[in-house]
Amino acid sequence: MSQEQPSPPSADSSLDGSDQFAVRQSKLDHLRESGNDPYRSNWDQSHTSREALDLLPEDLEEGPEVSVAGRIVAFRLMGKASFLKIIDRDGKIQSYVRKDEIGDDEYAAFKKLDLGDFVGIRGPLFRTRTGEITIRAKEYRLVSKALRPLPEKWHGLTDNEQIYRQRYLDLIVNDDSRERFRARSRVIREIREFFWSRDFLEVETPMLQAVSGGAAARPFETHFNALDCDFSLRIALELHLKRLLVGGFDRVFEVGRVFRNEGLSRRHNPEFTMLEAYQAYTDFRGMMELTQSLIQQVAERALGTLQMEREDGEAIDLSGTWKEAKYKDLILGAVGRDDWFDLPKSAKLEKTKELGIEVDPELEDFEITNDVFEKIIEHTLIQPTFVTHIPRELCPLAKITEDDESTIDVFELCINGQEIAPAYSEQNDPFVQREAFMKQVGEETQELDDDFLLALEHGMPPAGGMGLGIDRLVIFLTKASNIRDTILFPTLRPA
Repeated sequence: MSQEQPSPPSADSSLDGSDQFAVRQSKLDHLRESGNDPYRSNWDQSHTSREALDLLPEDLEEGPEVSVAGRIVAFRLMGKASFLKIIDRDGKIQSYVRKDEIGDDEYAAFKKLDLGDFVGIRGPLFRTRTGEITIRAKEYRLVSKALRPLPEKWHGLTDNEQIYRQRYLDLIVNDDSRERFRARSRVIREIREFFWSRDFLEVETPMLQAVSGGAAARPFETHFNALDCDFSLRIALELHLKRLLVGGFDRVFEVGRVFRNEGLSRRHNPEFTMLEAYQAYTDFRGMMELTQSLIQQVAERALGTLQMEREDGEAIDLSGTWKEAKYKDLILGAVGRDDWFDLPKSAKLEKTKELGIEVDPELEDFEITNDVFEKIIEHTLIQPTFVTHIPRELCPLAKITEDDESTIDVFELCINGQEIAPAYSEQNDPFVQREAFMKQVGEETQELDDDFLLALEHGMPPAGGMGLGIDRLVIFLTKASNIRDTILFPTLRPA
């Protein structure tokens, strides 16, 4: 039985879902009536599938006895001998079950198993004539009965709605999906290992906040009954992490969930995972080295390569020193005018029409320019590029550039046509910070966090800060087509 070849399921596969449920329920009732427990409390598992397969090198035909457990995903019933495959956390392994090995009664019960059932199997390893490592079963046990069938085509789901709503089925039958979430776990582990190796302290900050700050985004709001006051789910990690800089924790990071009550798209989910890190006595250029080193180390250790391939076949090279480009230079190159930043708003709007992009005429000048960046430039930045010195209006939390007061000491790292990570030289002047906050509060894009300003007045060291969207990083590293493919349980409208 080839590992790649799907096998016929059990005899009830021609029935629809409700009929299969009834058939399986009948089998369950019969098991209980005969004194067998179809939902055992445990099974003595000695090896995972991968560990068992590794016990039989290519030069041997037989190996030691193992005890494995998992879900049946393939079944080939024959007269006096049968094959089945189970899947566990490490992958799939085949088993060979003979009537004369386990006995008539046990074999008769074995033939009543269904795809999706969990079983434990014990026996020695051997290699079949086709070369596949297999367990010769001496003993098997049904440890958990599945009442509902796996999807008809057990080798893959194609209905996105079912994939996202019933992720457990997706993980059972889609190898690519299962490996993507394994990769996500490795990415997060390596992120933590990187920061620990640089003496950063991992911390946790509150998700429920009285004031939503750190980003210009709409929060989810709730009411805290015990205190009889309103709270918001956090939209960023930044302001509480900076309070820790004030408190003397010079290097801090957090991997945490963030919530923004905004739209859904291929790149946006209202609940997502952020990494934010802050380091005292450095600036945005220190963060540039940190961010590049972080992503290179994560890619190499979690995926084993610094060469990523896009769907169109183009290679993205994460090695070496990454490109750096000023925001203003990119804008001037895209619009083909050296006087862009001196033009009146009307002329900028006229130019955007020539460029073929739709821009809301009610936008401020800097927002029109940023539309040009997002709609014309960003998607062309395939190779890693640090876009530096963005307009100061786009972020009130960064240091203003000394030789150009219209920009701030910021970079936005773009890879594969999208922003992956922004970083700043953090603003630590409480008067400049208050002025910037007051301007945004007046524009209703951010709430005023007086407590954070109070903390700044106690003195915050110069620092660099960086944020990285982990979901977007996983999209890039695993070639996912949609952010929902990187989140185990993405936000959906209730069924």
